[in-house]
Amino acid sequence: MSLKTKPSGILTDREAEAGYKRNLSSRHIQMIALGGAIGTGLFYGSSAAIQLAGPSILLAYLVGGTIVFLIVRALGEMSVAEPVSGAFSFYAYKHWSRRAGFVAGWNYWFTYIAVAMAELAAVGEFVNYWLPGVPKWVTAAFFLVVITATNLLSVKVFGETEFWLSFIKVLAVVGMIVFGVVIVVLGLKTPSADVMPSFSHLFDQGGFFPNGVTGFLLALVVVAFSFGGTELVGVTAGEAENPEKTIPKAINQVILRILIFYVGALAVIMAVIPWFTIDGSMSPFVQIFDTLGIASAAHILNFVVIVAAASVYNSSLYANGRMLYTLSQQGNAPTYLQKMSSSGQPWAAILTSSIVTVAAVFVVMVWPEFAFTFLMGLATFAVAASWFMITMTEYKFRRGLTPGERAALKFKLPGGTAATVLILAFLALLFVLMFFSPSFRLAAIIGPLWIAFLLVAYQVRQGISSRP
Repeated sequence: MSLKTKPSGILTDREAEAGYKRNLSSRHIQMIALGGAIGTGLFYGSSAAIQLAGPSILLAYLVGGTIVFLIVRALGEMSVAEPVSGAFSFYAYKHWSRRAGFVAGWNYWFTYIAVAMAELAAVGEFVNYWLPGVPKWVTAAFFLVVITATNLLSVKVFGETEFWLSFIKVLAVVGMIVFGVVIVVLGLKTPSADVMPSFSHLFDQGGFFPNGVTGFLLALVVVAFSFGGTELVGVTAGEAENPEKTIPKAINQVILRILIFYVGALAVIMAVIPWFTIDGSMSPFVQIFDTLGIASAAHILNFVVIVAAASVYNSSLYANGRMLYTLSQQGNAPTYLQKMSSSGQPWAAILTSSIVTVAAVFVVMVWPEFAFTFLMGLATFAVAASWFMITMTEYKFRRGLTPGERAALKFKLPGGTAATVLILAFLALLFVLMFFSPSFRLAAIIGPLWIAFLLVAYQVRQGISSRP
């Protein structure tokens, strides 16, 4: 396919992917995307979602998953046509404007800085469960150094590390689902259970919508946070082996697997433990392991959550390194960030992201509870903003093609313009709902100010760069 000539001064896809090594296989990419979406949002955040919606949380994940699938398909359409590591920042820069590339890139970078600092700050809590005498900053520093070193070695080392970290998370979820189904099917009443396990618990305690439509809608915000990270599949495009095959396969399979894991796991949990008994005092995963009579439940989950935190930070640093590198190529970040190692790693961008995260971790440790909640809310807004940028960029990308070029696209967004409208309507609803949720209201107020700051920052940078 021959895409239209690029505007003057805009990087080509070949220029954008220069220096990278295509060493990520299909299994790497699938696990990167899967691991990005299966983290603390599932293991701990699901309690809040269940309290809000009750059993209708299953429908909330189906609705949210469908929308996210369309968003990732929109990204996949561009990633297969132009497979570059900068993903939607590069596409926004090329097919929308330099300003759009600036906002998309810096917003996404900030998203994962926020996620990374929250994960690093939280991991100390889990390590202290076993080693209470170890200062939290030591734990955070240890994970930061190890993960940074992993990312600096090579993309293949990163891919293998993320594959096995994500595999452990997936194995824990699958194991819980299998044990739970056995308990329900055999009708085994465990010693700690107050009622017999049954899938009827999805309907017999106030119905499927016990908190009404309002509870269901508010749960969509938590669901959106849980699905953040699936767009990582687009960031890998520039380093994927045979992207025309691996990217579509990863996108189509990952979304389905995420839905199965989320919907399946939560359905089993609420069948074994009636939804109204999940009060948020502990992870629902701990509760179900306790109910199943597994004495070491807390230890198992503690290990899994530590792995999940390491996995999320590993993916975050990978994405941030690529995004800073791309921003630098665009002229939207300092030129030193383009320094690349012989193994194809943007080492200057990776180290810069790590250094910023170090500073941020101390802030979170000083202000832990509020900071974590606020960061989760702000990250949700920033992810939604990235989804908006992806959707609008794909629309502009598609409109810039001739009818013949659109027909020749190898991986199209299903529904075209109708899908675009549906995504944008959902994102608008999500933004409104954030104002009605105490945990997300402040982020909904500050989020637009953050985007306004980026727009002003772009104008300032343009003014500085235009000086003689």
